[in-house]
Amino acid sequence: MPSIFTKIINREIPSYTVAEDENFIAFLDINPLAVGHTLVIPKIEIDYFFDLDESTLSSLMVFAKKISSAIQAVTNCKRVGVAVIGFEVPHAHMHLVPMNSMHDINFANPKLKLSKEEFADTAKRIKEKFLLN
Repeated sequence: MPSIFTKIINREIPSYTVAEDENFIAFLDINPLAVGHTLVIPKIEIDYFFDLDESTLSSLMVFAKKISSAIQAVTNCKRVGVAVIGFEVPHAHMHLVPMNSMHDINFANPKLKLSKEEFADTAKRIKEKFLLN
């Protein structure tokens, strides 16, 4: 059964996409810890992150690195944290979370409530920075 992420890849449901290539897609988390919180996923359906083959895993990290630079430029955060949890959706994914302190990547923190306009504006600005890299 396709995951919600596969439905995003196939454009069956909308997302705030910030970057995409033939193998990966990155989009804003709809329950973000911070403005710019982004999910990066492979387009292949693999449940567990560390079940990705080495080539896909290394390429995913390079793709995520470029996105993190764009996130940092847009949000003016000190760091972009990386989290791989994998229980929320049965599709390999990583979280890129803008951070100014260790506390910012605590998934027990309340999630932000952003408007569609705020999501769209953030996605647009990250995408613009990503395309400049």
